[in-house]
Amino acid sequence: MKILVTGAAGFIGFHLADRLVREGHNVVALDNLNDYYAVSLKQARVEQLSGVPFHRIDISDLASLETLFTRERFTHVVNLAAQAGVRHSVDHPHEYGHSNLTGFLNLLDVCKRHDVEHLLYASSSSVYGRQKTLPFRETDPVDQPASIYAATKRANEMMAYSYADLHRLPSTGMRFFTVYGPWGRPDMAPCLFAASLLRGDPIELFNHGRMARDFTYIDDVIECIVRLLPLPPKPAPTPNLERRAPHEIYNLGRGKPIALLDFVDTLEKRLGTTAIRHFKQMQPGDVEQTWADTHKLRSLIHYTPQVTLEQGIDHFVTWLLEYRRLVLEAMTA
Repeated sequence: MKILVTGAAGFIGFHLADRLVREGHNVVALDNLNDYYAVSLKQARVEQLSGVPFHRIDISDLASLETLFTRERFTHVVNLAAQAGVRHSVDHPHEYGHSNLTGFLNLLDVCKRHDVEHLLYASSSSVYGRQKTLPFRETDPVDQPASIYAATKRANEMMAYSYADLHRLPSTGMRFFTVYGPWGRPDMAPCLFAASLLRGDPIELFNHGRMARDFTYIDDVIECIVRLLPLPPKPAPTPNLERRAPHEIYNLGRGKPIALLDFVDTLEKRLGTTAIRHFKQMQPGDVEQTWADTHKLRSLIHYTPQVTLEQGIDHFVTWLLEYRRLVLEAMTA
């Protein structure tokens, strides 16, 4: 496999590129290094990717993508490039159209024209919106997104399906649940909480702390992606059968929701400090609980997430304390 990882300076993309190159794969990294959060953290991740060619390209730049694909002849693509952030999308919706819609359409088209064998792309648990039926299953209706970010991720799924159906481009959508671990995003709760604890600042707990997330450790997520890479969805085997697009969607989560207050308690214990807790109202675009049904994915890749919350937070805090200055600077950038 020759694998392009887009969004490789991001949290999940960095870990995936690092894992693949350590296993001896031919990997190329791409990212636009936007300033949604501190570029210094993204650059520090890229510096860790020894031996991985890196290209600073925005996926909304179709001409640059075409040039790269023509030269490199990728067999597999993992698209983790996107404008992230549920809450940011409430006030900055146009940024999501640029990257998540136009950029993703460009990527679909170059993958089609260059005969990519398998496109994996990041979707999100946010597509489930405020759905009350738990756990979330891939067969659940997802037509009421609670944010523009979620709407763009659902649009990605439909765009990928149409390319799979019309052009037989094998593609797999990955609905990520709350991923955490070393080199995590500074705009997400684990880094926000930990930085506040280190500084002695209050932490903000929305919905008065009555929240739960399917927190999933980064190594478990990467293991799932690596196992999915060589398994492109298959079209119908003969024309006589009902037409079946080579497209699948999977939940990537631990399959066990964790109360936000339990997460904070575990983080406090590991850091040996107590948080000042500020309880606040629910924020626009947010949801109370997420919980992944992972049976469909487990039946395909035969893997169950292994890392407990205590183990994951221990690894996260060990990294945090080693890179404390970088993280705290990123939080204030």
